[in-house]
Amino acid sequence: MSKALLTFRKGGVHPRDSKELTQNLPIETMPVPEEVDILLLQHAGSACKLLVGRKAQVSEGDLIGTVEKGLGANLHASIDGTVKEIGVSAHPVLVQVPSVTIAVNREAAPKEPRAPSDWKHLSPAEILGVIRNCGLVGMGGAGFPTHVKLALPAGVQVDKLILNGSECEPYLNCDNRLMIEFPDAIVEGAKIMLHILGIRECHIGVENNKREAIRWLALAAKEASTDDYKISVHSLRAKYPQGSEKQLIQSITGRKVPAYGLPFDVGAIVINVGTAKAIHDAVVLGKPLYERVVTVSGRAVARPANLMVRVGTRLRDIVAYLGGIKNNLARIVMGGPMMGFSVSTLDMPVTKVTSGILFLSEDEIDSTPHGQCIRCGWCIDACSMGLAPNEIGLYVEAGRAAETAPLGVFECVECGCCAYVCPAKRPLVQFCRLAKAKARR
Repeated sequence: MSKALLTFRKGGVHPRDSKELTQNLPIETMPVPEEVDILLLQHAGSACKLLVGRKAQVSEGDLIGTVEKGLGANLHASIDGTVKEIGVSAHPVLVQVPSVTIAVNREAAPKEPRAPSDWKHLSPAEILGVIRNCGLVGMGGAGFPTHVKLALPAGVQVDKLILNGSECEPYLNCDNRLMIEFPDAIVEGAKIMLHILGIRECHIGVENNKREAIRWLALAAKEASTDDYKISVHSLRAKYPQGSEKQLIQSITGRKVPAYGLPFDVGAIVINVGTAKAIHDAVVLGKPLYERVVTVSGRAVARPANLMVRVGTRLRDIVAYLGGIKNNLARIVMGGPMMGFSVSTLDMPVTKVTSGILFLSEDEIDSTPHGQCIRCGWCIDACSMGLAPNEIGLYVEAGRAAETAPLGVFECVECGCCAYVCPAKRPLVQFCRLAKAKARR
């Protein structure tokens, strides 16, 4: 493991991390709920075409949806049961999307674990086929189909695989607990990806506030490294947004991804550690992606936890399992407080990309109304992409959001640093999101 604390050069902030609420809580498996609402769109790309009808009997891990054309990822049943309803369900960003509701069958026999298989004799194309069939997506939040990300365009070459274990969002500990409890599976997932990419170097970046994760990953990486695969763990300075892929690449390699460029433009590919664990489970154990670890935190939930949750589990079932909500609840956020989305219903289901569910108290949020820009320049200093969020915000307020492309709005990673430091409490990251939407049109 490298000893120097690495970081990116421009911008960044240091919000209170509030990770102590769940940092030392082992992953616990939540009991299967009575029903799940599985969204047909929980990945980048097009919604899945449903392969089952009402009253169909499905088993845990069965393929129930696929994308036949364009970008997408397969969808699998997360429980044994009966298809109860085909309709729409709440989505934290898109408001509503098509969904399928499955009612549990408590009489079904438990799923027998499959014996681990040896992947080393498989070709890269065969492994990519397994990853595609198992419906894997980026679990850090973006939801980009993993089989597409690992299938590099013709003529593109990379020499470094980077695993993102920084988990710089406050409150969240799902990746942290995975690195502590499943370091061997994460490292094995890294070796599988190195085999697919035909390269030998993997660098795992972890912020230095996760010392236990660094220790266990470093041991696993040392044991797994061979002449063919060199895996190293790097301790990163705790600074937000260390987990943004362009910043992570710069922190570990010193390479800077060009404006409007992609990581492979500088010979790198970035994968979340949770995705690496899912790749291991798919390729070695034959397990599709139908459950994930979710951090449930905040000072307004009765019992914070790191839960292994079935995809489609509603927030209300999670709340009931953890003992309810306190009277001081002020806001519910899916994701982290910097990049997550506030939601208004407990009927929202967990998806493949749900990393956290926060029940924030009145003391944990600032509901002060925003004011006018005072031209302090703090947002410019904080922006890790070198943008001027204040100018983008002014254009949006003037009704000229579609004209913000020359200001670099499409370089914005929506990290929220600008809104965090703004003394006028201006919703600058929301302005940037709106500007992107208008400019695309």
